[in-house]
This record gives sequence, C-alpha cells and structure tokens, in this order.
Amino acid sequence: MRILKNLSKPLVLMPIGGGIYYLIETIWRGHSHWTMLIVGGLCFYLIGLINEVLPWELGFVWQGLIAAGVITLVELTAGYIINIRLGWGIWDYSHLPGNFMGQVCLLYSLLWVLLSGVGICLDDWLRYFLYGEVRPKYKLF
Repeated sequence: MRILKNLSKPLVLMPIGGGIYYLIETIWRGHSHWTMLIVGGLCFYLIGLINEVLPWELGFVWQGLIAAGVITLVELTAGYIINIRLGWGIWDYSHLPGNFMGQVCLLYSLLWVLLSGVGICLDDWLRYFLYGEVRPKYKLF
C-alpha cells in the first residue's frame, strides 16, 4: 500500500501544479501552451521534494531560493527543448535584461522566489492532508 501511495504522489500533485502554472501564465501573458501543464507540474512536484530531501528546519526564504533555482533550471531545459530544438517558439525572453539564451531571465527567476513560497506551502499541506506526511512548520531563515 505504501508503494502505491508513493507512486500516486506525482500523479496527483503534478496535475495540480501544472494547472496552477498554466493559470498563472494565462493571467500574466493572456495565454499559455499545453506544454506548460507538464513544465508546471514537474516544477511543482520537484519543489515539493525540497522538504523530502532537506530538513524542515531549512528556512522558508532558503526554500524559496532553492525552488526558484529548480524552476529556472526546468524552464531553461524545457525552453531549450521546446523553443530551440523543436522550434516551437512558445516564449522568448531575449528582449529582457539578464536573459540566458532567451529562455530564462533574472526578472522571472526573482518572481519565482516569491511565487514558489505559495507552491511550497500548497504542496506541504496537500502532502499532509492527502498522504499523512509531516504537518508543515516554517521558520523564516
């Protein structure tokens, strides 16, 4: 039963995260793309693993910085595959300062620090209620 519960986590959490990511992008840009459901789901699941890999005592600010790094790396990888290799051109940040290959930029990485806090809390509480994991507790630093 425990194996089944662990296998179900990505199947439950990734669509939730993907849907939220898609919604955020639609509100921000006015549209999104189906691939963002996958990218967002993967980001949400991965940032949820922060407390699985690192101790709960890690401050919330540090978790947000790590999460923003994870999201930026996933977006860079996805952008390289989707936009550069496949040539789909879903996004291009070339016009923004601090961009890398037009796929990620400093501005959005900093915004992910803030937004990832919401994602971290949502994931923690979903894992608590759905899977009986440790009750979330946070400290700032």
